[in-house]
Amino acid sequence: MIGSAAVAVLSVLTPCSSAQDYPSTSLREEIIQIDVKTAQGPVALETTVYKPEGQGPFPLLIMNHGKDFVEPSQQARARFVALSREFVSRGYAVVIPMRQGFSKSGGSFRHGGCNIVDTGLQQASDIRAVLNVMRTLPWVDASHIVVGGQSFGGLAVIALGTEALPGVRGLINFAGGVMLKDSACDWKARLEMAFAHYGTKNRLPSLWFYGENDSLFDIPLAERLQKAFTAAGGSAELINVGAFRQDAHRLVTSHHSIDIWWPATERFLRKVDMPTGESAHLPPAAMPATARSLSGDAPEALVRLSAQGQAGYQKFLTQTFPRAFAMSASGAWGWAEDGDDPAETALQQCQKHAKDVCQLYAVNDQVIWQTQNQMAMAGN
Repeated sequence: MIGSAAVAVLSVLTPCSSAQDYPSTSLREEIIQIDVKTAQGPVALETTVYKPEGQGPFPLLIMNHGKDFVEPSQQARARFVALSREFVSRGYAVVIPMRQGFSKSGGSFRHGGCNIVDTGLQQASDIRAVLNVMRTLPWVDASHIVVGGQSFGGLAVIALGTEALPGVRGLINFAGGVMLKDSACDWKARLEMAFAHYGTKNRLPSLWFYGENDSLFDIPLAERLQKAFTAAGGSAELINVGAFRQDAHRLVTSHHSIDIWWPATERFLRKVDMPTGESAHLPPAAMPATARSLSGDAPEALVRLSAQGQAGYQKFLTQTFPRAFAMSASGAWGWAEDGDDPAETALQQCQKHAKDVCQLYAVNDQVIWQTQNQMAMAGN
């Protein structure tokens, strides 16, 4: 079993301190390092923390990330901005750890291949280690904790439910599972076996969200998993969210999904004696002083774009909020819509094709482009 040691603050991000803060909210975001003990020695886990105003203690949500189709060490830090905002507005602290081998966390990524039972339990051990630390902190209400996870993180959370977890009252599974690409085994059958195994030792009620157009785990598979889990003794309520946008697998990372998952989540929280509270209004993050309406587009900037770039900008204008468009002085460009961090994603897309530095041109309906002279003056 993984134990716990100390918590060290790495850095604190204040509103609008970087590109990633423009599309989100006034959430106070901290990045902390959680030192945990493993059989191989101490490991530091990169962890994002959001807290309400005040000293607490706050009820706690520990939210767990999935696995992208990239090397785990190249995976971006998970933020779950939309979900975190919803919980923080109701008085919760939200903690989002990156498990071993992911992003800037130490250790190595662990995967049991076709042994999905073992894979889930290995991932769950990191969550348990974080939970052990959180329960000791003065701003955490150690008797009111819920643990959630998305995709690979959802599998880990259901595996976590096989253990005794003091203070944890329920589990939330957003499209949990793992797909074994190019595997010699029947991964769906192995996944079903894993959920059945977890059900035999399940100790907590759980709420599951799956969608009809989920690109990895569709409703027929989700129903198989729930049946195997509950038949073995587990407690799970399955919510079919239907078809959500282009891919229901991304439900929890979308700002457009709150009205879909929050009502059932609120009922579940009440059922397990977790607070729900009135949603406090969190004002949007302040835009830079140089921001102006899109109706005041800066032609001196947009003229740098090629015909393809102009078309890309017009497509950007049709997207819903949150959205961001980035470009460079030489005319490279990129845009993104929805997700945790469209501004950062837009900058990354732009930078892939730029020989110079990309900067944000517009976020939502505001132009924030600065010329090189403006940037130089702002730096003085």
